[in-house]
Amino acid sequence: MFALLDCNNFYVSCERVFDAKLEGKPVVVLSNNDGCVIARSNEAKALGVQMGAPAFLMQELFDKQQVEVFSSNYALYGDMSDRVMKTLSELVPSMEVYSIDEAFLDLRNMPYENLEELALHIRQTVRQWTGIPVSIGIAPTKTLAKIANHYAKKHQPQRGVYLIDTDTDAEKALLATPIEDVWGIGRRYSEMLQKHHIINALQLANASEEWVRQKMKVVGVRMLRELQGEICYQLDTEPAPKKGICVSRSFGKSLSERKPIEEAVATFAARCAAKLRKQQSCAHILHVFLYTNPNRPDQPQYFNSKVLHLPTATSSSFEIIRYALRGLELIFKEGYHYKKAGVMISGIVPENQVQISLFDGRKRQLDTQAMRVLDELNRRMGRDTVRVAVQGFDRNWHLRQERKSRCYTTRWQELLEVKA
Repeated sequence: MFALLDCNNFYVSCERVFDAKLEGKPVVVLSNNDGCVIARSNEAKALGVQMGAPAFLMQELFDKQQVEVFSSNYALYGDMSDRVMKTLSELVPSMEVYSIDEAFLDLRNMPYENLEELALHIRQTVRQWTGIPVSIGIAPTKTLAKIANHYAKKHQPQRGVYLIDTDTDAEKALLATPIEDVWGIGRRYSEMLQKHHIINALQLANASEEWVRQKMKVVGVRMLRELQGEICYQLDTEPAPKKGICVSRSFGKSLSERKPIEEAVATFAARCAAKLRKQQSCAHILHVFLYTNPNRPDQPQYFNSKVLHLPTATSSSFEIIRYALRGLELIFKEGYHYKKAGVMISGIVPENQVQISLFDGRKRQLDTQAMRVLDELNRRMGRDTVRVAVQGFDRNWHLRQERKSRCYTTRWQELLEVKA
């Protein structure tokens, strides 16, 4: 049996862990630059706050209903996610971290006869150790586990656990799951299926394999078999290295001067390089892009990008920043108000399979040693404690985060203080 554990309203739950006054109140978390709603408490959902709603359009409702509003605090959310996943790793022998707030658990070799009791124990332990409430769905396949989790969250929120181990249990959960909520069903498939009067997961599970193969190809057949209890997807306990890495941000305010944009692009390039090193890879293709605000038709519009091919694949922040700034130099134009920039790298290879150019004169061993020290210092002392000078220190291009909570778990100066 597989289990899917999903953290309830994860970003909101992270805020509530460190501020008990938020319990029972409507709470929302906003996206980058405080733009749109990306997380809602159940109380906020009951007020009609929609996912993705622009914050400025909801401000009147927020004020009237006394909704607590937070800017996104990804340092806090990432650290809390790590704590949840580490807790799970101590409770089950094998797991797949599926997203920042979801994990598939392998329960096939667990010494428990009652899987519901096991799930309740896991749920209680995660809540006790991290403060995060979770829901757990248990089923013979990963797709059915998703269905069971959805049912537990929607129909058994207090218990938070649902087990599919009989046909009756499966039919009840499948019937209650809209077709658009089935794992792997996107907008186009959802519209197509509804046109053929398949509006819930049970109807899809009862469809003929030949029809599904015709309409949804091999992916649809696997989905169908999973809904019928046949395992088609195993746990991915060691995710494959990323084939492409992108770091981009909208600026907190429009920028027209080159220097702050250079600082931003250099920082994005350094982030890409750090992610490469984390997965022990190197890259030899770099893509830099820059554009103005398309929502300001009263201002001149400009978009451009540049792809550079590096002579030797690298993960050195020094090299990747240098090439990123070269790309920026080729696309930057004076007289525009820029809103967003980004760096994307591809052509990724394992670091032990890099083909050195015949004319490469760079002392790569020194780069490797320097990056190892830089990563260790930043791991111990906090991200960007040590950085390349061109990344700057003023950072007036940073995201607008006017309602950001403290980094309770990642910054010494922002730890909670208890006065007795």
